[in-house]
Amino acid sequence: MKRLLGLVISAVLIAGPGAALAQQSNANKAKQATKDAAHNTKEAAKSTGKAVKKGTKNVVNKGAKVTRKGADKVEGKTETK
Repeated sequence: MKRLLGLVISAVLIAGPGAALAQQSNANKAKQATKDAAHNTKEAAKSTGKAVKKGTKNVVNKGAKVTRKGADKVEGKTETK
């Protein structure tokens, strides 16, 4: 009986730190996965922001071009004779 109890205690002492390390490893994997997800979200937001900026700039420039074109058409018609 003492021998069996000794074996059980030895097994717990040997396996205990291994189980704790496995839990730490899982915690580190989860932490790294969270960091990776946050980094990917940041990059996606930057990419989207750049696309919106470019699209807005194109729309504003095209609108200004059409406005100048319309102003040129009207310019000759508004002169007094």
